[in-house]
Amino acid sequence: MRTIKAEEVINAVAKMCIDANRYLPEDVRKRFDECAAAEDSPAAKEVFRQLKENYELAEKSGLPLCQDTGLAVYFVEMGEDLKIEGMNIKDAITEGTRKGYEEGFLRKSACDPLTRKNTGDNTPAVIHMDVVPGDKLKITFMAKGGGSENMSRVTMLAPAQGWEGIKKFVIERVAEAGPNPCPPTMVGIGVGGTFEYSAILAKKSLMRKVGDKNPDPKLAELEAELMEDLNKLGVGPMGLGGKTTVFDVKIEMRPCHIASLPLAVNIQCHSARHEEVEL
Repeated sequence: MRTIKAEEVINAVAKMCIDANRYLPEDVRKRFDECAAAEDSPAAKEVFRQLKENYELAEKSGLPLCQDTGLAVYFVEMGEDLKIEGMNIKDAITEGTRKGYEEGFLRKSACDPLTRKNTGDNTPAVIHMDVVPGDKLKITFMAKGGGSENMSRVTMLAPAQGWEGIKKFVIERVAEAGPNPCPPTMVGIGVGGTFEYSAILAKKSLMRKVGDKNPDPKLAELEAELMEDLNKLGVGPMGLGGKTTVFDVKIEMRPCHIASLPLAVNIQCHSARHEEVEL
């Protein structure tokens, strides 16, 4: 049995919260350059120029990439032969979130759903836990902004609708979202499972790096097909038109009930702020 002190987890999580909000991930920067080079529209090219200027200023100044520094979302893989000393894992992650958002001067966005009273420290964090073999701890963080999250949807399709029904729903959702999620966006799609699990799959898919291919060849093919169709919408960067409405599409799929076809679409803004640490 391996032991990690809770303080180590807290500090690692705090650093992820700060870094993800200040530094645009390298995979996203690379895709921005590729998309900008492919654009013909002067307006689209100018948006990409401004996005680049924004992430360079954030890096130099230490200010956040966006004023919406998001709710803290984590996917955690904890080895079954690992123990956290001094605090349970969820409490340590929550404390790390509190520390990161306070010390990084990041906006606190968590509030009561009805009274709208702010919790004051951006907690509680949203934590999805998996127990895995081994003695390692892997934590993946996403700062999830409200604008893109509000454009996300879950539906239950009829099984007979199949892939064409899935594609139709996703394309209509991105078209209806228009400029609201600050495109170009990354679209996460969860297919199968149950009503709530399809949404978790969609969220989890957004943790994958931009540009990586799905290990399942069939899903990789469907991702590419859907990305091509979505970019034909012409919404473009910040909704001003262009070839780049989305810069990546990710699909996660699981078996579902014979009478159901759960589908979730989780849209992520152009910053796609994510960080990962292994302890």
